[in-house]
Amino acid sequence: MKDLDIRKVNVVRYVTPLREGGSLPALVEADDEFLYVIKFRGAGQGPKALIAELIGGELARACGLLVPELVFMTLDESFGRSEPDEEIQDLLRFSIGLNLGLHYLSGSIMYDPLASPVDALTASKVVILDSLITNIDRTYKNPNLLSWNKELWLIDHGASLYFHYNMENWKSHAAKSFVQVKDHVLLARASELEAAANQVQTALTDDKISGIIQAIPEVWLDDGSGGPSADERRSIYTGYLSLRLSIIDSLLNEAQDARKGGL
Repeated sequence: MKDLDIRKVNVVRYVTPLREGGSLPALVEADDEFLYVIKFRGAGQGPKALIAELIGGELARACGLLVPELVFMTLDESFGRSEPDEEIQDLLRFSIGLNLGLHYLSGSIMYDPLASPVDALTASKVVILDSLITNIDRTYKNPNLLSWNKELWLIDHGASLYFHYNMENWKSHAAKSFVQVKDHVLLARASELEAAANQVQTALTDDKISGIIQAIPEVWLDDGSGGPSADERRSIYTGYLSLRLSIIDSLLNEAQDARKGGL
C-alpha cells in the first residue's frame, strides 16, 4: 500500500472570509506563497467535515476527476487576535492546529449547467462517485463545481459520508440507496453511467482506499466525542466504502432510473 502524499503548509496570512459557505471557509496564503481555500476544523460540523472533504476529494482524484490539490494547513494561535469580527475570531481560535486547504483556482467560475462544458463520461463518473460517498451537496442550487481553463473541477465534499455522525449504524447506512441522486446537477448529462461505474470500481482498489483512509490525521479522528478509537474509525471508513462499492450495481440502476424519470 502506497501512502497518500499530502503536503503540509503553514498559514501566514488570512486574506478574506468566503461568506457564501455556511462554515465560513476563507482565502488564506501559506508559506509556500500559494493561496488556498481553508476549511476550518473549528467550524460547525467539526473535523468530520474535513474528513469527508479529504476522503471525497482524494477518491475523486483516484477516479481521474479534477480536484484542486488538498493540503494540511497549520494555523498558529496568533491568528485571530486582531480580527474585528467576533464570529471569525472564535472560528480561528477553535481551529488552531491542523486544518484542510484546497488550492485556490484563480479565475475559476462557478459551474453553469447551461453554459459550462462537461463530457458525458465525466458527468457520469461524478454522479456515480457522489452516489458512493452520499454527497448530497451537488445540486442545481449548489453545484460545488468550478469551470477553470475550460475544465470541470470538483470542490466541497464536506457534506459527504454523513453516516459518520452516527457511526454505530454504519453498516445499515452503507447498504442504503441514494435517492438524492435525482437532484444531481450533472444527472441530465450523465449518459455513460455504466461505463463510469466500471471505471470507478476499477480505480478504487482496496489499496487506494486504504491509503486515503490512513492519511486522515489522528487529531481529526480523536475529536473528544467518545465512541470508537481512531483506529476503529479508520476501519469503519474502510469498511463503509468497501460495502458501498459492493452495491455499485444497485446505485447504478438507481441513477439510471432517476435519469430516465428526469428526461
